[in-house]
Amino acid sequence: MSLPDRIETEEQLDDLLTRPSSGLVALAGRLRGTVTMIGAGGKMGMTFAVRLSRAIREAGADARVTAVSRFSDSSRQAELERHGIATSAADVLDGSQVDALADADYVVYLVGRKFGTTGNEALTWATNTLPPVHVCRRYSGRPIVALSTGSVYELSPLATGGATESCATEPRGEYANAAVARERLFQWASQRFSTPVCLVRLFYANDLRYGVIRDVADAVMEGRPVDLSMGCVNVMWQGDAVDQSLRALDYTGIPARPIVVAGPETVSIRVLAERLAGLFDREPVFVNESAPDALLGNASLAARLFGYPEVSLDRMIRWTAHWVSCGGRGLGRPTHWEVRDGRY
Repeated sequence: MSLPDRIETEEQLDDLLTRPSSGLVALAGRLRGTVTMIGAGGKMGMTFAVRLSRAIREAGADARVTAVSRFSDSSRQAELERHGIATSAADVLDGSQVDALADADYVVYLVGRKFGTTGNEALTWATNTLPPVHVCRRYSGRPIVALSTGSVYELSPLATGGATESCATEPRGEYANAAVARERLFQWASQRFSTPVCLVRLFYANDLRYGVIRDVADAVMEGRPVDLSMGCVNVMWQGDAVDQSLRALDYTGIPARPIVVAGPETVSIRVLAERLAGLFDREPVFVNESAPDALLGNASLAARLFGYPEVSLDRMIRWTAHWVSCGGRGLGRPTHWEVRDGRY
């Protein structure tokens, strides 16, 4: 697709985030019936629902998207409905409410809790572990793509290029261990209820309003120190991350099997900050020294299946620098990419 040099408005940004790739349109052309997105009220839910809905329309497929969430923010529900996406309010911690959901032919599962875990660990474990069993039982036999996280891994030595799907999941911290438990329950429930599942281990999706690049850009622009202790990351345009995650409907299996979805580069935080500082005509300030390991994912399998992301790292950096320079809105939701002890 043709990409602009700059993004000037949120309308333009949302259009780019939800513009499907040719690969997603091809997948959408094979869909029949209903794709239910559970947890669609979260910050990535809109991109998932609208991007797939657009792909279905472009393909002329006989399919539709429905969105399920608690919808504690009613504006999210209204925005989805403005895009022609049917919505349903449900609390998936309650198995009876999951059982009452309408039938679906495919499921995209976006439920998860991370921030606010410290001090409220029980809710994080409940949110991340109870719904998978309810959902696999309710949609027995239907393909499910379930959004997981790269945090299921321990830190990787920088020289290795990051964790692959076969690496051990032995992380640190309550949130990360609850995320491993979520995966284990999907693996058990996929076998128990004959439900094919793909677990998408996502590393740092970036929207101009939030993400690692935005966090570093804000720090550089405001003259705040950039922490180098987590010296490297993977970053990926949110549209590409969502596109590849949706295309993982072709990669579900029994038992549930994982796939790493991440930017292909190992990105140095120092280099990223210096690049942004050059675009801002500022001097970056750094604290701490880079450790020899970091939370990194190796997306070679996803690259073989889905190809290279359509939005490059350099373009993401330039888009973000322009957006921040012009006072573009941020969501005020830091990623906490610098956290090394798993406490969120």
